[in-house]
Amino acid sequence: MAVFMQVMGSVKESLRKLLIRGEYDEYSDDTDTEMHAIACLADKLTSFSNELQSMGIPQLNPADFLMEEVRALEEAMGIELPNFLPRSIFITMLQKKIRGVSEIPVDFMHKAWMYIEKVLVTVLMDHCENYPPLQLPTTRAATGLVAKLKEESIKRVHEIVEMEKLADYTCNPEYMIVWNKLMTCQEQFVKIVENENEEPFMEIEGFGRVNVGHIRNHKGVAHQAFDLKLRMTAYWKIVLRRLVDSMALHLLFSIQNLVNKDLEIEIVNELMGPYGDGMKRLLDESPFVAAKRMPKRLLDESRFLVCCVAGNLVRLAGGMV
Repeated sequence: MAVFMQVMGSVKESLRKLLIRGEYDEYSDDTDTEMHAIACLADKLTSFSNELQSMGIPQLNPADFLMEEVRALEEAMGIELPNFLPRSIFITMLQKKIRGVSEIPVDFMHKAWMYIEKVLVTVLMDHCENYPPLQLPTTRAATGLVAKLKEESIKRVHEIVEMEKLADYTCNPEYMIVWNKLMTCQEQFVKIVENENEEPFMEIEGFGRVNVGHIRNHKGVAHQAFDLKLRMTAYWKIVLRRLVDSMALHLLFSIQNLVNKDLEIEIVNELMGPYGDGMKRLLDESPFVAAKRMPKRLLDESRFLVCCVAGNLVRLAGGMV
């Protein structure tokens, strides 16, 4: 038990260095860069963020600019004032965009927990190298714990995605700043749409040079479509950053709990067993060692029996004399 507690203390300290404090003195060789856990997780988070950003702004044909918004507005047209932007359309389009990227956070969590499992098993094997009976139960406990935490994280990711679908809300002032900046080109857009003689091309930040000439066929909803597009552009940046922040904070919180309490509890439960006889079972010989020892044991027992029989015969003979 004393050895086990010493091993667990060393394992937890190594994991705190690798997964919390970012200290790599135990794995400082160039060949061990994959054990630089915080740096590797940060790299995975950056890749996840970049993938989200690239998926968030699809490259459309210039002739399709604003057509998605125009179709949505025309399909939702009702008996109402024409200059109001229906919130239901914005929510519907937002949900569609979120569904398009919903698998990316899930994939990130899968990759992150697979990497964390690799770090856990490596550290456990290094510290249990001289204690073979501890290797199997500790790694089994670690992989089981990671599987459970990964499942919880995936569930949490789905909840975060569903929350983003629920409403269009942010207290981040950047939304209004970006929207107002984008809307500075609204006057030029109106001028092009209303005047057939104007060149149909214009520059919009974030979209580059776009063709809006085809919107002249939809003048009834052109203003609303333009407003809807720019509102979604401004808000979508907030959504993507919020997703990245949520994934990062959840992962850091889960790692803290894993290292500080969950791993030790899981390993102790695995070692002790349901009836508390785990330590006793660790002292049992493995079948392989017992099989090797069996012939010698049988030989020793045979010699013992021969000696006993011989001794009894001698005593019997002496009694007869």
